[in-house]
Amino acid sequence: MIVAADAAPAALAQRALFDGLAVLLARFPAPGLPGLAELDALYAEATVGADVRRLRFVAPQEDIAYEAYIARHDAVPTRPDDWHDFFNALAWCVWPRTKSACNRLHLQAIEERSAAGLGGRGPLRDALTQFDECGVLVVGSDAELLRLLAAHEWEEAFWRHRQRLVASTCFLIFGHASWDQLRAPFVGLCGKAIYRQVDEAWFGLPTEQRQAEADAWLAAHLAAVAGGLTPRSLRPLPLLGIPGVTPDSESADYYRDRRQFRPRVDDRPDARSCAVA
Repeated sequence: MIVAADAAPAALAQRALFDGLAVLLARFPAPGLPGLAELDALYAEATVGADVRRLRFVAPQEDIAYEAYIARHDAVPTRPDDWHDFFNALAWCVWPRTKSACNRLHLQAIEERSAAGLGGRGPLRDALTQFDECGVLVVGSDAELLRLLAAHEWEEAFWRHRQRLVASTCFLIFGHASWDQLRAPFVGLCGKAIYRQVDEAWFGLPTEQRQAEADAWLAAHLAAVAGGLTPRSLRPLPLLGIPGVTPDSESADYYRDRRQFRPRVDDRPDARSCAVA
Protein backbone atom coordinates (compact mmCIF):
# COMPACT_ATOMS: atom_id res chain seq x y z
CA MET A 1 0.00 0.00 0.00
CA ILE A 2 1.37 3.39 -1.04
CA VAL A 3 0.90 6.41 1.21
CA ALA A 4 0.59 9.61 -0.82
CA ALA A 5 2.90 12.56 -0.29
CA ASP A 6 0.00 14.67 1.02
CA ALA A 7 -1.39 11.96 3.32
CA ALA A 8 -1.72 12.37 7.06
CA PRO A 9 1.23 10.95 9.04
CA ALA A 10 -1.30 9.17 11.27
CA ALA A 11 -2.16 6.95 8.29
CA LEU A 12 1.13 5.13 8.93
CA ALA A 13 0.69 4.60 12.66
CA GLN A 14 -0.66 1.05 12.37
CA ARG A 15 1.68 -0.11 9.62
CA ALA A 16 4.32 -2.77 10.30
CA LEU A 17 7.80 -1.43 11.14
CA PHE A 18 6.33 1.95 12.10
CA ASP A 19 5.42 0.73 15.58
CA GLY A 20 8.29 2.65 17.16
CA LEU A 21 6.78 5.86 15.80
CA ALA A 22 3.09 4.99 16.19
CA VAL A 23 2.40 7.32 19.12
CA LEU A 24 4.17 10.22 17.40
CA LEU A 25 2.55 9.64 14.00
CA ALA A 26 -0.90 9.50 15.58
CA ARG A 27 -0.38 13.08 16.76
CA PHE A 28 -0.80 14.29 13.19
CA PRO A 29 -4.19 13.15 11.82
CA ALA A 30 -4.50 15.99 9.30
CA PRO A 31 -3.05 15.76 5.76
CA GLY A 32 0.43 17.20 5.32
CA LEU A 33 3.51 17.33 7.49
CA PRO A 34 4.07 19.34 10.68
CA GLY A 35 6.16 22.51 10.64
CA LEU A 36 9.46 23.12 12.39
CA ALA A 37 7.87 24.57 15.54
CA GLU A 38 5.67 21.48 15.87
CA LEU A 39 8.71 19.22 15.48
CA ASP A 40 10.56 21.22 18.15
CA ALA A 41 7.65 20.72 20.54
CA LEU A 42 7.40 17.04 19.67
CA TYR A 43 11.10 16.45 20.39
CA ALA A 44 10.90 18.36 23.69
CA GLU A 45 7.90 16.28 24.76
CA ALA A 46 9.32 12.95 23.59
CA THR A 47 12.57 13.47 25.50
CA VAL A 48 11.23 15.15 28.63
CA GLY A 49 13.09 13.91 31.70
CA ALA A 50 15.72 12.15 29.59
CA ASP A 51 19.39 13.03 29.88
CA VAL A 52 19.81 13.91 26.19
CA ARG A 53 20.82 17.01 24.28
CA ARG A 54 18.28 19.77 23.74
CA LEU A 55 17.95 20.61 20.08
CA ARG A 56 15.65 22.17 17.52
CA PHE A 57 14.86 21.77 13.85
CA VAL A 58 15.72 24.59 11.47
CA ALA A 59 15.44 25.35 7.78
CA PRO A 60 18.49 24.16 5.80
CA GLN A 61 21.33 26.63 5.37
CA GLU A 62 23.39 26.96 2.21
CA ASP A 63 26.96 25.69 2.15
CA ILE A 64 26.99 24.16 5.61
CA ALA A 65 28.67 21.02 6.89
CA TYR A 66 25.65 19.09 8.13
CA GLU A 67 27.19 17.18 11.06
CA ALA A 68 29.26 20.14 12.23
CA TYR A 69 26.22 22.39 12.13
CA ILE A 70 24.24 20.01 14.37
CA ALA A 71 27.09 19.85 16.87
CA ARG A 72 27.75 23.58 16.87
CA HIS A 73 24.17 24.82 17.04
CA ASP A 74 22.21 21.90 18.54
CA ALA A 75 19.99 22.31 15.48
CA VAL A 76 19.09 19.83 12.75
CA PRO A 77 18.64 21.24 9.22
CA THR A 78 15.21 20.02 8.12
CA ARG A 79 13.49 20.62 4.79
CA PRO A 80 9.85 21.64 5.15
CA ASP A 81 7.13 19.37 3.73
CA ASP A 82 9.67 16.61 3.13
CA TRP A 83 8.88 13.06 4.34
CA HIS A 84 12.54 12.05 4.44
CA ASP A 85 13.47 14.91 6.77
CA PHE A 86 10.25 14.46 8.76
CA PHE A 87 11.27 10.88 9.55
CA ASN A 88 14.76 12.08 10.46
CA ALA A 89 13.17 14.40 13.03
CA LEU A 90 11.10 11.51 14.41
CA ALA A 91 14.26 9.39 14.60
CA TRP A 92 15.79 12.08 16.83
CA CYS A 93 12.68 11.80 19.02
CA VAL A 94 12.88 8.03 19.55
CA TRP A 95 16.65 7.45 19.19
CA PRO A 96 18.10 10.64 20.74
CA ARG A 97 21.16 8.99 22.32
CA THR A 98 22.10 7.02 19.24
CA LYS A 99 21.58 9.96 16.89
CA SER A 100 23.83 12.07 19.12
CA ALA A 101 26.41 9.27 19.25
CA CYS A 102 26.45 9.10 15.45
CA ASN A 103 26.94 12.86 15.28
CA ARG A 104 29.88 12.68 17.70
CA LEU A 105 31.47 9.82 15.76
CA HIS A 106 31.16 11.73 12.49
CA LEU A 107 32.97 14.72 14.00
CA GLN A 108 35.60 12.49 15.57
CA ALA A 109 36.29 10.84 12.22
CA ILE A 110 36.49 14.22 10.45
CA GLU A 111 39.01 15.51 12.98
CA GLU A 112 41.12 12.34 12.95
CA ARG A 113 41.30 12.17 9.16
CA SER A 114 42.15 15.86 8.95
CA ALA A 115 44.92 15.47 11.54
CA ALA A 116 46.30 12.52 9.58
CA GLY A 117 46.21 14.45 6.32
CA LEU A 118 43.64 12.09 4.81
CA GLY A 119 40.98 13.18 2.37
CA GLY A 120 37.57 11.68 1.76
CA ARG A 121 35.00 10.43 4.21
CA GLY A 122 36.55 7.13 5.25
CA PRO A 123 34.84 3.81 6.09
CA LEU A 124 33.49 4.86 9.51
CA ARG A 125 31.58 7.83 8.14
CA ASP A 126 30.28 5.79 5.22
CA ALA A 127 29.00 3.11 7.62
CA LEU A 128 27.44 5.67 9.95
CA THR A 129 25.64 7.31 7.02
CA GLN A 130 24.34 3.97 5.75
CA PHE A 131 23.08 3.04 9.20
CA ASP A 132 21.57 6.48 9.75
CA GLU A 133 19.65 6.14 6.49
CA CYS A 134 18.58 2.48 6.56
CA GLY A 135 19.72 0.91 9.83
CA VAL A 136 17.68 -1.63 11.77
CA LEU A 137 18.44 -3.07 15.20
CA VAL A 138 17.34 -6.70 15.35
CA VAL A 139 16.76 -7.69 18.97
CA GLY A 140 16.12 -11.33 19.73
CA SER A 141 16.18 -13.87 22.53
CA ASP A 142 16.65 -16.87 20.21
CA ALA A 143 20.34 -17.13 19.34
CA GLU A 144 19.73 -19.68 16.58
CA LEU A 145 17.28 -17.44 14.74
CA LEU A 146 19.64 -14.46 14.95
CA ARG A 147 22.36 -16.68 13.49
CA LEU A 148 20.09 -17.76 10.63
CA LEU A 149 19.23 -14.17 9.78
CA ALA A 150 22.86 -13.05 9.87
CA ALA A 151 23.74 -16.01 7.63
CA HIS A 152 21.04 -15.02 5.11
CA GLU A 153 19.10 -18.23 5.68
CA TRP A 154 15.96 -16.29 4.84
CA GLU A 155 13.46 -19.07 4.19
CA GLU A 156 14.61 -20.96 7.27
CA ALA A 157 14.29 -17.94 9.57
CA PHE A 158 11.34 -16.07 8.05
CA TRP A 159 9.22 -19.04 7.00
CA ARG A 160 10.10 -22.39 8.58
CA HIS A 161 10.54 -20.81 12.01
CA ARG A 162 8.04 -18.00 11.48
CA GLN A 163 6.17 -18.33 14.76
CA ARG A 164 9.39 -18.64 16.77
CA LEU A 165 10.69 -15.52 15.04
CA VAL A 166 7.56 -13.49 15.76
CA ALA A 167 7.62 -14.56 19.40
CA SER A 168 11.31 -13.94 20.02
CA THR A 169 12.48 -11.16 17.72
CA CYS A 170 11.89 -7.42 17.42
CA PHE A 171 12.90 -5.39 14.35
CA LEU A 172 13.53 -1.80 15.41
CA ILE A 173 13.95 0.59 12.48
CA PHE A 174 16.58 3.28 13.03
CA GLY A 175 17.06 4.55 9.48
CA HIS A 176 14.78 7.41 8.46
CA ALA A 177 15.20 6.61 4.74
CA SER A 178 13.77 3.15 5.44
CA TRP A 179 10.63 4.67 6.95
CA ASP A 180 10.33 6.94 3.93
CA GLN A 181 10.73 4.02 1.51
CA LEU A 182 8.23 1.91 3.45
CA ARG A 183 5.51 4.39 2.48
CA ALA A 184 5.76 2.81 -1.00
CA PRO A 185 7.64 -0.50 -0.58
CA PHE A 186 9.44 -2.03 -3.55
CA VAL A 187 10.93 -5.44 -4.26
CA GLY A 188 14.47 -5.56 -2.91
CA LEU A 189 13.96 -2.99 -0.15
CA CYS A 190 16.68 -3.73 2.38
CA GLY A 191 17.94 -2.39 5.66
CA LYS A 192 21.39 -2.57 7.24
CA ALA A 193 21.20 -4.71 10.35
CA ILE A 194 22.95 -4.88 13.68
CA TYR A 195 22.00 -7.97 15.72
CA ARG A 196 21.62 -8.08 19.48
CA GLN A 197 20.74 -11.04 21.69
CA VAL A 198 18.78 -10.34 24.90
CA ASP A 199 17.08 -12.33 27.66
CA GLU A 200 13.39 -13.11 27.24
CA ALA A 201 12.65 -10.69 30.07
CA TRP A 202 13.53 -7.78 27.75
CA PHE A 203 10.30 -8.38 25.84
CA GLY A 204 8.31 -7.97 29.05
CA LEU A 205 9.40 -4.35 29.47
CA PRO A 206 6.88 -1.60 28.68
CA THR A 207 7.23 -0.37 25.09
CA GLU A 208 8.67 3.04 25.98
CA GLN A 209 11.17 1.52 28.42
CA ARG A 210 12.20 -1.06 25.83
CA GLN A 211 12.83 1.67 23.25
CA ALA A 212 14.84 3.80 25.66
CA GLU A 213 16.94 0.80 26.69
CA ALA A 214 17.57 -0.11 23.04
CA ASP A 215 18.58 3.49 22.32
CA ALA A 216 21.08 3.54 25.18
CA TRP A 217 22.50 0.14 24.15
CA LEU A 218 22.85 1.07 20.48
CA ALA A 219 24.57 4.38 21.26
CA ALA A 220 27.11 2.59 23.47
CA HIS A 221 27.54 -0.23 20.94
CA LEU A 222 28.33 2.08 18.02
CA ALA A 223 30.87 3.96 20.13
CA ALA A 224 32.48 0.69 21.23
CA VAL A 225 32.82 -0.77 17.72
CA ALA A 226 33.59 2.47 15.89
CA GLY A 227 37.19 1.44 15.26
CA GLY A 228 36.06 -1.47 13.12
CA LEU A 229 32.76 -0.14 11.80
CA THR A 230 32.61 -0.25 8.00
CA PRO A 231 29.81 -0.65 5.45
CA ARG A 232 30.78 -4.34 5.19
CA SER A 233 30.18 -4.89 8.90
CA LEU A 234 26.49 -4.00 8.48
CA ARG A 235 24.46 -6.95 7.24
CA PRO A 236 21.70 -6.64 4.57
CA LEU A 237 18.21 -7.47 5.82
CA PRO A 238 15.29 -7.73 3.33
CA LEU A 239 12.63 -5.68 5.09
CA LEU A 240 9.74 -7.14 3.09
CA GLY A 241 10.62 -10.59 4.40
CA ILE A 242 9.78 -9.67 7.98
CA PRO A 243 6.45 -11.32 8.89
CA GLY A 244 3.55 -8.89 8.72
CA VAL A 245 5.18 -6.30 6.47
CA THR A 246 3.53 -7.51 3.26
CA PRO A 247 0.79 -10.08 2.57
CA ASP A 248 3.00 -11.48 -0.20
CA SER A 249 5.19 -13.11 2.45
CA GLU A 250 2.46 -15.55 3.49
CA SER A 251 3.92 -18.38 1.39
CA ALA A 252 7.19 -20.28 1.22
CA ASP A 253 7.65 -19.49 -2.48
CA TYR A 254 7.95 -15.81 -1.68
CA TYR A 255 11.25 -16.45 0.08
CA ARG A 256 12.69 -18.26 -2.96
CA ASP A 257 12.77 -15.08 -5.04
CA ARG A 258 16.49 -14.34 -5.40
CA ARG A 259 15.79 -10.74 -6.41
CA GLN A 260 15.57 -9.87 -2.75
CA PHE A 261 16.37 -13.03 -0.76
CA ARG A 262 19.95 -13.54 -1.80
CA PRO A 263 22.23 -16.09 -0.17
CA ARG A 264 25.26 -14.91 1.72
CA VAL A 265 28.26 -15.49 -0.54
CA ASP A 266 30.99 -13.44 1.14
CA ASP A 267 31.39 -10.26 3.16
CA ARG A 268 30.57 -7.84 0.38
CA PRO A 269 27.54 -5.64 1.15
CA ASP A 270 24.40 -6.19 -0.87
CA ALA A 271 24.28 -3.80 -3.82
CA ARG A 272 20.67 -2.84 -3.00
CA SER A 273 21.28 -2.38 0.70
CA CYS A 274 19.54 1.00 0.81
CA ALA A 275 18.87 4.16 -1.14
CA VAL A 276 20.65 7.11 0.44
CA ALA A 277 19.08 10.51 -0.13
